[in-house]
Amino acid sequence: MLTLYSYPELFGVADNNGYGLKVYAFLRLTGLPFTHQHIFDASAAPRGQLPYIVDDGEAIGDSDTIIAHLIRKHGLTIDDRLTPAQRDTSHLITRMLDDLYWVMSYSRWKDERYWPAFRDALLREHPSVTEEGLAKAREFNFQRYHYQGIGRFAPDAAYARGVADLRVLANLLAASDYLHGANPTSVDAGIYGFIANILYYAIDTPLRAFVTSQADLVRHCTAIHAAIRA
Repeated sequence: MLTLYSYPELFGVADNNGYGLKVYAFLRLTGLPFTHQHIFDASAAPRGQLPYIVDDGEAIGDSDTIIAHLIRKHGLTIDDRLTPAQRDTSHLITRMLDDLYWVMSYSRWKDERYWPAFRDALLREHPSVTEEGLAKAREFNFQRYHYQGIGRFAPDAAYARGVADLRVLANLLAASDYLHGANPTSVDAGIYGFIANILYYAIDTPLRAFVTSQADLVRHCTAIHAAIRA
């Protein structure tokens, strides 16, 4: 049996991390049976990071590696019709989402304007979470942001970087239902993983303000959201 281990839900979204939600959405879109275990402790995960899966006893981490493994092992056809150029575009978008991740995370843990709402939501929805534990996680994230670089940006500059990524997505999604046409592919699961973690959060960051202003981003996100919850 296939099991997905990822962070718990928040604000009605199945995983409060873009990468875990990406894998969850991919599994739901492909119809592959799996169980979902929500955890906070990533110490047992490959490289100590969530999400990861256990597939027939094999533990696999990293969202891209997980998806590639699942496609190969289970003969999934979700990306079969993509052209080489479309695969290249998917790769570039996936790397851009890696950039967006840092800005989204910054908005939750570092920006003093939005941190209290995020903290309170975690405490409210997950009784096992403590303020002491969140304080330690926040300190750890501050170190990550500093060494990655986003922590050295002023807030307006950080959000400008994230909005630039979101604008690219909005422009690309304006041409069709999904990134590559009428049917979702694996990259759409990735896009959803991050946009849903902005759109459905009742925290009005500059990222959310931009997403809600873009009809094509909202349309894409709500379509995937409905499909994976059906």
